[in-house]
Formats: sequence, structure tokens, C-alpha cells
Amino acid sequence: MEFSFSDEQEAFRAVLRRFLEDKSPATEVRRLMETAQGYDPEVWRQMSEDLGLPGVHIPEAYGGQGFGAVELGIVMEEMGRALLCAPYFSSSVLAGTAILNAGSESEKRALLPGIAAGTTKAALAFTEANGRWEPDATDCIAARDGDGYRLSGAKSFVADGMGADSLVAAARAPGTAGAHGVSLFMVAPDAEGVCRSALEVMDPTRKLAHISFEAAPGILLGEEGAGAAALEQTVGLATIALANEMVGGAGRLFESAIDYAKLRVQFGRAIGSFQAIKHKCADMLVDLELAKSAAYYAAQAAGEGSAETLALASLAKAAASDAYMQLAANTIQIHGGIGFTWDNDTHLWYKRAKSSEVYLGDATYHRERLMQQWNV
Repeated sequence: MEFSFSDEQEAFRAVLRRFLEDKSPATEVRRLMETAQGYDPEVWRQMSEDLGLPGVHIPEAYGGQGFGAVELGIVMEEMGRALLCAPYFSSSVLAGTAILNAGSESEKRALLPGIAAGTTKAALAFTEANGRWEPDATDCIAARDGDGYRLSGAKSFVADGMGADSLVAAARAPGTAGAHGVSLFMVAPDAEGVCRSALEVMDPTRKLAHISFEAAPGILLGEEGAGAAALEQTVGLATIALANEMVGGAGRLFESAIDYAKLRVQFGRAIGSFQAIKHKCADMLVDLELAKSAAYYAAQAAGEGSAETLALASLAKAAASDAYMQLAANTIQIHGGIGFTWDNDTHLWYKRAKSSEVYLGDATYHRERLMQQWNV
């Protein structure tokens, strides 16, 4: 991609959009968000076997499709637009990328094919109970136990943690502090000492869990003490992917607002003809396009391995957080009284906008990180 998508990328997007419009209408989103599982296994199978989506950014050597961050961004944008209920972000983007960044060659060959094929649904447990997820804030302790390790501590806000077949957990060696001594571990969800509980969330389309470890057995992933760098790279790519997902949701809301403004009639005229509505829609378009530019540019930088990837990830997340929330609020306002009702679908995207705004850091947090990255 060079300031525009290639013909192949546009064709890929078109296929994804048709599939998701068919498999994830608002009625299906409403049904799935009320279930404990939170997704349709048959749709997940089709995504995995027919489209190969879980392995889009995983190299072919490990069973993936071998594409890059730009194609991953396209997938996330279309999923955000359709508000797809599926463990894609948690398994492929978070856990899969963590294994890709931290694992040894043999570990990647053993663990990634299942994630790429969709047969293994993994989750990354990296956020502490206090809500912090930066590597230097890791509190969970991993003590040596013979040839293995025992993890003690708790992780919260684990995306799709209840339904995961495998866990990747961040923990540190006893007596270490900061980014030193942090490692990643593979933990079996049903192992002794692991306790999972579902969290009550505002956005039921993305399930979160609290996981506690009480001397739970863990297998070291990669080199001991090298987890901080791997985790930072993983969260950087996940932040870019989330920004692209948010752009997709914001685009869907914008379309909804425009369609309703053309349909709703007051005083004998479509409300879209009123100057106040025109100005609001114009502002929404500007916000959306700026967020798109930031998200697309960050994905391109990540695909090229740019040294500014982490800074651009923060730029994209800050722009997408502001734009998604603003468009969600404006869409409800343009819909008028019906926009506040349960029967109207706008609130589904509003809740995702709010949950995504704070997940992996809000706009204020990322603007501060951006200034630190660029030494402003």
C-alpha cells in the first residue's frame, strides 16, 4: 500500500465485507452478545477454513497466510464495521502475535499453526488487576519450580479469556522490577491453580475475563527475561489493529447517520437538508477521514518495520478513540429520540466505541506516549 490500497487489497476487502454482512447482521450480533460463548462456532469455522482469517498476518512457515499489518488492518476494519462477535482480536492479534514475537523457532512451529487454523483459541493475559498493562507494570510472579515455573498473581480484562483453549501470560521473576525480569509463559486454562471468572462488561460484544493464578504451572515462552520487548511489540501491533477496527465501526455509524438524515422528514423536508445537520455530518466526515489516515499509515509503517511504529500506533489510537466516540454521539443525536432506544442498533456501536476507547489506553494516554516517543 502506498497512500492507497492495491487492487488485490480492495478485492480482499470486498470479499470480507460480503461475508461479514451476511454472517454478522445486527440481529445476529444481538443474539450472540447475550450468550456466554459470545460467538458462532460455525461462522468461526468458515472464517478459519474458507477465508483463513486467523492466520492472515502469521507467516506461511507457521501455517499462516503470510500477509502483513496492512491486510490485518483491512480485516479488523471490516470486522469493526460489522461488529463481529468472534475471538479474532484476542486469539490471532494478541496471543498469536505474542507467540510470534517471543517464541523460539520450535515453539512457533508448534503453537502458531493451531491459532492460524482457528482450531486453537488463545488469549493473552497481560493486564494487571489494577488495569495497567505496560511491561514494567507486571506484578504477576513466576517462580522457578524444578525445570518449570509457578505463576502467582491475577490478570484482568483478558479478552475472550473464558473460552480460550490456551493462555499466554506475562509474569516476572521474583525480586525484579521495571522491564527487567519480565517473561511470557504458556499456561493451560484448566491447570491446577488457574481460576477464570467472567467480568460484567458494558460492551457484551467483546467478552472479558478475570484470571487468577495460584502457583499455576507455566511453560516459559522464548528466552527468560525477554518478555518486555516482545510484549511491547505485540501491544503496538494490537493497538494499530484496534485503531483500524474502530475506524470500521466509525464508518458504519457515519453511513447510518447519513442514511437516516436522508430518510427522516420534519416540517416537510428531509432533516439532511437542514444546515445544522449538514455541518454536523461534514464534521463527522472530517473526523473519520483523519482517523482513517492515521490508522492506515500506522499499519503501513508496521508492515515495513518502521522505527516509528510505536509512535504511530499511539497517533492512530488517539485519533480513532476521539473520532469513534464523537461519531457515535453524533449518530445518536441525528437519530433523535429513537437513537436512545434499545430497538435502534446505534447503541451497539456506541458501546463498542466506549469500550475500545479505553482498551489499550485512551486518547489522552496515547497523546502522552506519542510525545514521549518523539521526544517532544
